[in-house]
Amino acid sequence: MTQRPTLWLGDQEVAFEPGETLLEVARRHGKEIPTLCHDPRLKPAGACRTCLVEVEGSRRLLPACATPASKGARVTVESARVDRHRKSLLSLYLTDHPDQAAMRERKRPDELLAMAERYAAPTDWPKLDSLRAERKEDPNPYIDFDAAACILCARCTRYCDEIESVSAITLAGRAAETTISTADGRSLLDSSCEMCGGCIDTCPTGAMAEKRPIARKSKHEDELVKVRTTCNFCGVGCQLDLNIDPSARGGAGEVVKVTSPPVGTTTNDGNLCVKGRFAYDFIHHADRLTTPLVRGADGALVPATWEVALRRAADGLLGVRERHGADALAFVSSSRCTVEENYLVQKIARAAIGTNNVHQCAAT
Repeated sequence: MTQRPTLWLGDQEVAFEPGETLLEVARRHGKEIPTLCHDPRLKPAGACRTCLVEVEGSRRLLPACATPASKGARVTVESARVDRHRKSLLSLYLTDHPDQAAMRERKRPDELLAMAERYAAPTDWPKLDSLRAERKEDPNPYIDFDAAACILCARCTRYCDEIESVSAITLAGRAAETTISTADGRSLLDSSCEMCGGCIDTCPTGAMAEKRPIARKSKHEDELVKVRTTCNFCGVGCQLDLNIDPSARGGAGEVVKVTSPPVGTTTNDGNLCVKGRFAYDFIHHADRLTTPLVRGADGALVPATWEVALRRAADGLLGVRERHGADALAFVSSSRCTVEENYLVQKIARAAIGTNNVHQCAAT
């Protein structure tokens, strides 16, 4: 068996896989290196410079996210030089960035502010007005862009290009006026945008955010309760987190937005489509049935328990089989069911009822 190459993280010798970056090696061995522009789904960009580390033999600090691990390298993750650089960099970012109170008022989580607090970055540097152009007039119903909160890490544009292969948004303008925009500054509705909301998910500062929770004045994200569930719009089985305001609807709770689980923890890797991320209004819609209904003696639908409703359905199916034979029944499953649910439908048809009349509406 070929022995893996090693390098030094401080005084610890660790093995690494060829092709890994210093950031990947460090995190795998419990060494935390802060990042803002990094998303493991994207190619390393080295744009934010918060992950700079010392590598023996290099006169400059190197970005851990974009520097390949090399055999025998001696890497220092924490030092006075790294700390001095990090604090200065974060302070520079903060000079034209909204403060903590403003971001809480806008209901937006902000990794930059959290990082500045964690590393005690000076906050008394002179403040500057942001020159990045706003896009408050964009009529799209889902995505809001707060230009003042943007740090030009380009995670959103890279996600749109590398993951979605859509390239609806890009970096536009020059120098301090550089901002996130579309071709010719058009609305997202007039671009190739698919409204997947991936830009919201990957944004580290809340510059990209969902419009509806802001308009509804929902609670800040850290006050919401997250419940992991499976998206019910197709059979892929994407995992998502329902963000619930527990005080809404008289304490019954209300889903105010949907977010992606952390990258690398689920099969969809934090990616969702427009329906999975934004189509959650049906949950509390006034027309939604929340109790089973069965027909009474007069033919009218009346509320029933699940036990009664399932017994009624089972009796109906078995009655048809008894009177007309198993092949008088047919089962049609839905493409919105998971693979496991579709398997159970055909199992009921073949094993319980005894017919091969089973179809799945997404079958080709």
